[in-house]
Amino acid sequence: MSEKQADRRDAAELRDVFTGEPLDLRPGSDDCYKCSTCDTECPVAEVDDDFPGPKFQGPEQWRLKRKEDQDIDDSIMSCSNCMRCDSVCPSDVPLSGMHNTARGEYVEEEMSKFSREYIRNRILANYGRLAPLGAKFPRLANFVMGLSVTKTVYEKLLGIAGEREFPAFAEQTFTDWWEERGGNAASKKRAERNRGEEESDDKRVAYFHGDYSNFNTPEVAKSMVRVYEEFGYEVVVPEQRCSGTPMFANGMLDDAKRAAKFNIETFAALVEQGYDVICSCTSCSMALRQEYPELYSFDGTAKVAANTYEALEFLRINEDLDGALADASVPESEFGSLAYHAPCHARNQGLDGQAVELLSALDGTDPVDVGDSCSGISGTYGWKEEKYDTSMKIGEEMFEHMEDTEGETGMTECPTCAMQMNHGTGYDIRHPLEVLDAALVS
Repeated sequence: MSEKQADRRDAAELRDVFTGEPLDLRPGSDDCYKCSTCDTECPVAEVDDDFPGPKFQGPEQWRLKRKEDQDIDDSIMSCSNCMRCDSVCPSDVPLSGMHNTARGEYVEEEMSKFSREYIRNRILANYGRLAPLGAKFPRLANFVMGLSVTKTVYEKLLGIAGEREFPAFAEQTFTDWWEERGGNAASKKRAERNRGEEESDDKRVAYFHGDYSNFNTPEVAKSMVRVYEEFGYEVVVPEQRCSGTPMFANGMLDDAKRAAKFNIETFAALVEQGYDVICSCTSCSMALRQEYPELYSFDGTAKVAANTYEALEFLRINEDLDGALADASVPESEFGSLAYHAPCHARNQGLDGQAVELLSALDGTDPVDVGDSCSGISGTYGWKEEKYDTSMKIGEEMFEHMEDTEGETGMTECPTCAMQMNHGTGYDIRHPLEVLDAALVS
């Protein structure tokens, strides 16, 4: 855990000496000097004149709460949790941490648990709890979810945007494929064979695949496994819960806490054994690296955060990826020109340029960065009926830049950004790991 993260956690644990209640004080509120850089970077504030912006949602609300018993403003539910404000703040104010805390307080104290908004948000935030049911009968689930009457019912009853296409469930989940393939033991043998040696404690990774790669896009997770094994890494796939990102974004902090506790206990034990934690989704790596240490102090939280990596990032640090790709190629008919969008959560981790930089030298593909705009969907945000138009306005710049590129294939590391890219342009969307898989794995 960094010194800054430790300070945030310690402050979050401060208690009123008279009441024993946690203090609603975050150290960053005093570090904000109102430069408003965060507001100028906020994609929601750019298209929605009624949204007061991240400065108000963070430092200003906390200052007001210190002076008087003031309720959290309901505009906190219009924050999309893209977290772009974090990376531009010159004073390192923990804005998204403040937003998560404020959103949780608003949902807990001011939102009716019987309201349509609460029920809808709870369902969207807990996709991983419901997806196993659809995954048991994928063809039936895909047929029913694709019916126009189903979309109408969801829109009228729950307020889920009828314009969205529900993501299809895969015929076989990633974890079923993994077990059928032989699980951890089979991966160890493949890694040893590719290394040409028997044992290596240095080449072991624990894969945090997330719900979407498991139930909807297992081809991304399979590519991660094959690429890492090609480089001689033994991959283990432990039982896991959702990273919690959609729960933070919807103020469901009790749900997020339960998921985080399970994940931290599971992966901290593996880190103790020498495994690094690898994520193929940049929102998942963001949660494990930043949001967990900001909000929780479970044993092992700092250790998991310090040993978590995004999949390409880890390989670039530890392997000669450029050398491996120098003599490789991919079918131009399958990849060709790739309109690449860097997810906001990748930008927050300093990973926004790596996919284009890495794959530009690969024969058979020409990745083109479509700019630094937000895709607009921000996980569950763009699925809400009342946020759909805002979501599409935010995404307009990205759609236009995608359509300016040759070809009709996009690329990104975030599954919900991929949904938005496909929704706005009709392009097929690939993950950088799929490109590496095609280039490096025989």
